[in-house]
Amino acid sequence: MHLPFWLTTAGLSPVLIYQGKQARRNTVRLPEAGGEPFGQYGEGIPERRILVIGESTAAGVGVQTHNQGLASQLARRLHERTGRVTAWHTFGINGATLAELMAQLDIDTLPEADLVLLSMGVNDTTALTLRSRFRQQLVTLSEQLRNRYDSPLGLLSVPPMHRFTALPSPLRQVMGWRARQLDGVYRALAQTQPEAFVHLCYPAVTDSGLLAADGYHPGESGYRLMGETLAELVDQ
Repeated sequence: MHLPFWLTTAGLSPVLIYQGKQARRNTVRLPEAGGEPFGQYGEGIPERRILVIGESTAAGVGVQTHNQGLASQLARRLHERTGRVTAWHTFGINGATLAELMAQLDIDTLPEADLVLLSMGVNDTTALTLRSRFRQQLVTLSEQLRNRYDSPLGLLSVPPMHRFTALPSPLRQVMGWRARQLDGVYRALAQTQPEAFVHLCYPAVTDSGLLAADGYHPGESGYRLMGETLAELVDQ
């Protein structure tokens, strides 16, 4: 347990609860992306298959169609970099914690993939999921996925919520503190279990020109930036 964080959160709880309710009330609610959650770049049999699973970013919140979202943007950049036919598929649940995502993955059938990326953390940050529980859930998810996929699970860094200017202070700072702690879980797993996890860090999408109308989620240009950066990391 990280005692300083919990003591700070407890001391500020009346303010944080009030600000959290206000933020939820005032935030523009954007839908998940429409259109098919899969596609490919290049003609013929795919030589590389990308699967993105997770919360709102995997669900394409912030853009109109999945073709503008993260998985598609990443596949496009990989195809442009390598010339290889690259297929993509995305599976996301807006507002889901890792536990809720895993419950749904037990029901749904995922497609074949050579690389699986997990985009999670924001909802577990706001839900104050214990780090020990978050870590165990990640280990369990990795074990489940490795029964089907050979590659390590790619952990996309938890967004730096302390830079989400749409959140008021001190809520923004406390959520940012927690987000860094959960991202620390990612980094530790990647260091201690490199055969199962790899940590992928991309530039923070916080510039207003990269964000959607709600001021939180990436817009098309934001997903494009994420795709470009991650394509370079994946290609390495």
